[in-house]
Amino acid sequence: MSYTALYRKFRPGTFADVKGQDHIVTTLKNQLKASRIGHAYLFTGTRGTGKTTIAKIFAKTVNCEAPTEDGPCGECKICRAIAAGASMNVIEIDAASNNGVDNIREIVDEVSYSPAEGKYKVYIIDEVHMLSIGAFNALLKTLEEPPSYVIFILATTEVHKLPITILSRCQRYDFKRISIETIADRMRELTDTEGVQIEEKALRFIAKTADGSMRDALSLLDQCIAFHLGSELTYDKVLDVLGAVDTGVFSRLLRHVLERDVLGCVSLLEEIIMQGRELTQFVTDFTWYLRNLMLVQTSDNLEDVIDMSSDNLARLKEEAEMVSMDQIIRYIRIFSDLAGQIKYASQKRILVEIALIKLCKPAMEIDTDSLVDRIREMEDKLESGAFVAAQPAANTGSAPGGAARPKVEIPKAIPEDVEQIVRQWPTIVGNTDNPMRVYLKGAKLSLGGDNKLMLVLEDGLPYDYFAQHPDNKEQLENILADFTGKEVEVSIQSVKTKQEFTENYVDLSSIIHMDIEEEE
Repeated sequence: MSYTALYRKFRPGTFADVKGQDHIVTTLKNQLKASRIGHAYLFTGTRGTGKTTIAKIFAKTVNCEAPTEDGPCGECKICRAIAAGASMNVIEIDAASNNGVDNIREIVDEVSYSPAEGKYKVYIIDEVHMLSIGAFNALLKTLEEPPSYVIFILATTEVHKLPITILSRCQRYDFKRISIETIADRMRELTDTEGVQIEEKALRFIAKTADGSMRDALSLLDQCIAFHLGSELTYDKVLDVLGAVDTGVFSRLLRHVLERDVLGCVSLLEEIIMQGRELTQFVTDFTWYLRNLMLVQTSDNLEDVIDMSSDNLARLKEEAEMVSMDQIIRYIRIFSDLAGQIKYASQKRILVEIALIKLCKPAMEIDTDSLVDRIREMEDKLESGAFVAAQPAANTGSAPGGAARPKVEIPKAIPEDVEQIVRQWPTIVGNTDNPMRVYLKGAKLSLGGDNKLMLVLEDGLPYDYFAQHPDNKEQLENILADFTGKEVEVSIQSVKTKQEFTENYVDLSSIIHMDIEEEE
């Protein structure tokens, strides 16, 4: 006898066997109990959630000779005929391959004949969104006013493609994605019945991978059982069969990215590929890992939302402290774009490597998220002392004989020189490098004690950049000295608001006319 796939072998035969669609089952049972049966139903929802299964149960129940509270009896002549596909009362039509006007006209002609046995003729039209416009038009009148013994059940995964004229003639039922817990419980029942040993962690991983589809979950379970027939199905074996990657690998990859370690990322990708993992699945799973990281950083007590072990959750919380929200959003954006490209790409590995390099090197991109990441990277280097300010060439020369040239004593700046700096300030700022240029653009110029040039900055990063890092202040003074030919001493002050600056300092730019630098 030929083998029957699990999703077919254990297909629900009564309403009681249906899992995860209680809202629909309850409504249909109440209609049957009260004899308030509609003439047209529309079942919509993602794949594998029970649309066709419930349609068949409903069709059996309305024709059953001895229906029960949970649906058809399954024992009468009509139930057995419908189950065997030999009944003329239940007609299943695949609209994907029978989508023309002529196919629908055949149905319209058949509707005029009453059922030979039983009470109702039930037409189940699957993937109804595939019908042509002409076919929909041919169906309209009959769908609105069918004979009393005819029921139409339309099933689709893409309800937005149906004309409004069809939608308005049907009772609509939206099928939900089935929860991980419900799918795992159902698979546990089936594995016990089949005598298959499987780890709880493996069950939950299959349920999660199925993405709300019971049929997909049972197909994946069938595949895993066949691959490791006769042995216990462990979590690692399931990962091998499905080409998936363990959560720990994503943690290692994220830490390489945070360390800007391109070599580490590429080496880890090489390891994943050599293990035979599917790159499309890898991209999807890493994006999901980043989503979990975002949720952990956003709120506490998310154990019920994030399906992972306590050890992995603790590691995720640790990593949430190491990365900012805008970084996570940037990473998700890059990998979401990659997920759309990689499905049909011939060089999947190269696309993944490019994405990983983008994560490590924000300078490769010019969008706002990347700019923020680049500024953060620069600040980290400044704080760690890894960044050394470059000295102007005029101050670093050597004497002809190779000995160090003595530093020329530049006379002190006088107010006229300060005036020169104020006039040419836009030009001076434009010749500096980021991040100094960004901070100087928001600075105000004033006079300090002994007619020193005073730089007034916004409290926070701009002020800390110069006040807490003397090298940066010295670099600015050298730039001004090169510009004026005189030694310029700058004092640094901070203000919290523009009003505070206006009340406490003289704004030189309002007194001295500043030359405007025109950008090309």
